[in-house]
Amino acid sequence: MVNAIFVTGTAGSGKSLLTSRLMQWYRDTGAYPVTLNLDPGAVTLPYEPDIDVRNYIDIGTLMESYALGPNGALVMASDLVATKLDEIQEEVYEANPDYLIVDTPGQIELFAFRASGPYFVSNLQADNKATVFAFDGTLVSSPINFVSISLLASAVKLRLKTAQVNALTKRDLVIDRLKDILDWAASAQALESALNVEKDAEYSLLSKDLSRSMTRAGFAPGLVAVSSTTMNGLVNVAAALARTLNQGEDG
Repeated sequence: MVNAIFVTGTAGSGKSLLTSRLMQWYRDTGAYPVTLNLDPGAVTLPYEPDIDVRNYIDIGTLMESYALGPNGALVMASDLVATKLDEIQEEVYEANPDYLIVDTPGQIELFAFRASGPYFVSNLQADNKATVFAFDGTLVSSPINFVSISLLASAVKLRLKTAQVNALTKRDLVIDRLKDILDWAASAQALESALNVEKDAEYSLLSKDLSRSMTRAGFAPGLVAVSSTTMNGLVNVAAALARTLNQGEDG
């Protein structure tokens, strides 16, 4: 049984490091995980991918062949990812892992908001699928930023149409704000109270309206705090994924 986990989030939120930690976690617990790097623009990674889209798509070649700049080549490469699904799927079949951990492109908009990303997620053959959205702890330490990233996480869930686990990354860097952030995720009232003391009244009101709309629609984030540096909280992320993927029976 293949469980596919798509690791998403904003650029710099720690997706690749979290991918490597999840791989190590599953390996240490006796499962057989395989990593898939789906970022054609990745220069270095904190792990050695078992399957790598860069074997099929080369940014430098696209820049030379089509006279594109780096950004244009990244957009084109992102669109080409969907055309390599069959080859990647064949590698997944050959590996036959328990867990396929997919490290998605650094620029979330290139994966979630263009056609190729949702197509890839929808058509990749796996028994169960889930998304991890990485809430960058250093970005969401203010209540207005928290609402903004929550809105993005909700949009990604709508686009990819998979069950989603929201992980607060870099918990070791925001330890002094950790309780507040987790309170905002768990309680609409706590978030509104924090927004009430924001200096910019206009954006505070807008943030409250957005927060209420997400709560009514069932998109309240709920966060599992994790540090990929200290490994603190990784067990909780794995447990949340287990519940999401197979009703809590890990393995």
